[in-house]
Parts: sequence; C-alpha cells; structure tokens
Amino acid sequence: MTKRIDTKNQFSNYKKMISITDKDWIVAEKMKTSNLNVTIENTNYFRDQYDRNFYHFYTTSYLGLDFHPALLEGALNALTETGSLRIPNSKNRCKLNILELYEQELSTLFSAHCLTTLSCSAASAGVLPLLASGTFTANTPPLMCFDKSAHYSMNHLKAACADEAEVMICPHNDMDFLEDQCKKNQRIAYIADGVYSMGGIANIEAIQYLKNKYGLFIYMDDSHSLSANGRHGAGHIRSNLNELDNNTIIVASLAKSFGASGGVVMFGNLEDKQKTLRYGGPSNWSQSLNSAAIGAGRASVALHYTDELIHLQNRLQANIILFDSLISTNQQGSFTAIRLIHCGQAETATHAVAYLADNGFFTASVFFPVVPKDQSAIRITLRADMPSELIIEFCNLVRSYWHANSIPTPL
Repeated sequence: MTKRIDTKNQFSNYKKMISITDKDWIVAEKMKTSNLNVTIENTNYFRDQYDRNFYHFYTTSYLGLDFHPALLEGALNALTETGSLRIPNSKNRCKLNILELYEQELSTLFSAHCLTTLSCSAASAGVLPLLASGTFTANTPPLMCFDKSAHYSMNHLKAACADEAEVMICPHNDMDFLEDQCKKNQRIAYIADGVYSMGGIANIEAIQYLKNKYGLFIYMDDSHSLSANGRHGAGHIRSNLNELDNNTIIVASLAKSFGASGGVVMFGNLEDKQKTLRYGGPSNWSQSLNSAAIGAGRASVALHYTDELIHLQNRLQANIILFDSLISTNQQGSFTAIRLIHCGQAETATHAVAYLADNGFFTASVFFPVVPKDQSAIRITLRADMPSELIIEFCNLVRSYWHANSIPTPL
C-alpha cells in the first residue's frame, strides 16, 4: 500500500488567497475600474464600454512603441509576405525562417543566445524547472532562492521546482541573507526581478559580487527595464553585466517597452538554449510567435540601433523627473517608470482610481496579494510619449482628490 504524503500549500494557497481578496476584485469591478473593454480613440487614449474616454496611466509600454508606425508596418508586411499567421507545431520541429532571423537579430542586439517564447511567463515556466533539475549547473540541483518580491510569473513555479530541488524564499533584496546561503550551500540560484513591477530595483552590484565570489547562478526577469533602459535597450541587468556567462539567464517581455509581443530568454551559451528548446515544455509547446509579432519585433530591433531610441529613453526619464517633482512616492528618484501612491485599504485605492477614470485617467488599484495586506496603492506608469501638460494635469487631479478626501498619504 502506498502511503500518501500530505505536502499541500507549501508554496501556494489559492483557496485562502481568493477568500481574502475576492471582495476587493468585486468592488473594483462594480466601481468600473477592472474588466474594461476599450476601443482606441488616439495614441494611448481609449473609450470604454461605459462611454468614458481616458488616457492610459497604467500601461507598460514605457516608450510608446505600441503605436509606432514602423512596428505596425513591420507586423503587416511580415504577415503579408509570409502568407500565414504561423506554423502550427512545436517550434523545435519546424518554424518560420523569419523567426530564426529574428532570434539571430535579438542575439546580436543583446549579445546573448536568444530564444523567443509566446510570453515571458511561458519562458519561466519552461526554464525554471530545468534550472532546478541541475540542467544548467553541471547536473547539480541548486538551492532555488526566490526573492520574496519576485514576480508571480516566477513565484507560481516554486512547486514545480521543489520536485527537483530545495526551494527557499529570500527576504527582498537582502544580499547579506543571500551571501549566508552561498556560504552554507554548494550551489545557489537566485530568482528575482531586475526592476520590480510594484517598484524597486535589483542590487546588481551586490549580485555581481556574489556571482564572482561564490559562483551564484542568477535568473532575472528584466521585463520592466528592457528597451526603456541601457545602451540599445539592453535593460538594467544586461547593461550591468560585462558578459552573459554560463551562470546567468535573463528573461524579459517583448510586449512592454520593446513594443512587440512574446518573451525572450537570454542564455550565455548555445547549449543551454538548445536544451530549453528540446525540454522546456511551455516555452516550446504548440506554437511559436506568429508572423505579425515577428515582423513588429524585427522592426523594433532595427529601431533599437537608432538615435530615436535614445530620444525616447531621455523623454521617459524627463517625464519621470517631472512626476516626482509633483507627487512624492517611495519610488522617488528611481529611473523606473513605475510609481505607487499608497492608500492603505483596498477600497480607498479603488475609490480613488474610479474617480480618476471618471475624470479622464485610467490607473489601477493594487491590493493583496499583489502587495501586502493593508498596503494597497494606486499604481501609475509613465510613458515617453506623454506630454508634460498631461502629466501635470493628472498630478493636479490626484492632489485635489487627496486633499478633498483627507487621505493620509504624502503627496
């Protein structure tokens, strides 16, 4: 008779999470701040099903490339010239030639061996269990140290990784804790974000130190920095590494500042890329990027070599500085485009977001489990193509609402 081992809820507890947070989602939908269906009226300007027009202040297209004519033209041309949306099979069997060209172009741009995926989440779902198995660490499964604030797209894979290796949660950005683990264990893999979706930045200098001293393996999601930062848009992590060695894997979204679709995995060697292509499951199953996504992506690669990218990066930084001069947040002075105005209770944040939407600006209330309980906030993201006058108008509206409702938060 086989004995059942009860190991449930070691890494997730959806039942408990839903019981805590579902009421907040219900309120958000009732107040018309979630589940919106929009049509595009103009660049970054929408109309929803309630006949409201608003500017998008919650977008992750930080450079505004989602509306760029060159990317739209690239998508249309690739679709027309290819004559098909995609080849419907696993891409390790057969793929469009333009996808191979695209991956070669990405590899040159980022000085890495690049593999594209349907999304950044699919990349992590395929790569992290392989990392846990020891596939990238000489067949020695590493202690998998997940930063406490690592994005959900990585966090939800803890259970799959735990089937292959020991999994540990590290205090956020605590490099002393991480060094202690490096001293105690033969092999450590640190799983974290380069730029965190709720604000915050990885300490790349300390991470590099641990890599050099202890051979720390790092798996970094740099989705919120790719294109927006670094030479040729390499992002926060890749820009601060002299080389992409065999102890580093970077994943990133191609659907944020990059302006296209899908995800990319950057490897330090071709062998690890090939192993992922063969055994990376969700990063390979069923289908690859479609021809329109590939065409837009190739147009974005070309743009990344131009002065226009530098101009857009500089415009984004100018808008960030302007916002910080008008509203104070915990992210003050950070180069990232993400700002959180803390409200405490989820309902307070949702009421504020509803007011802003009714007055022409779409943001979002973020609450548990995205942020800790009783630390709900309004999440705001800035873009390079936002006129200064629009940012000033938005900030004035936020300040007037806060003062009118006596909300205790520093502005």
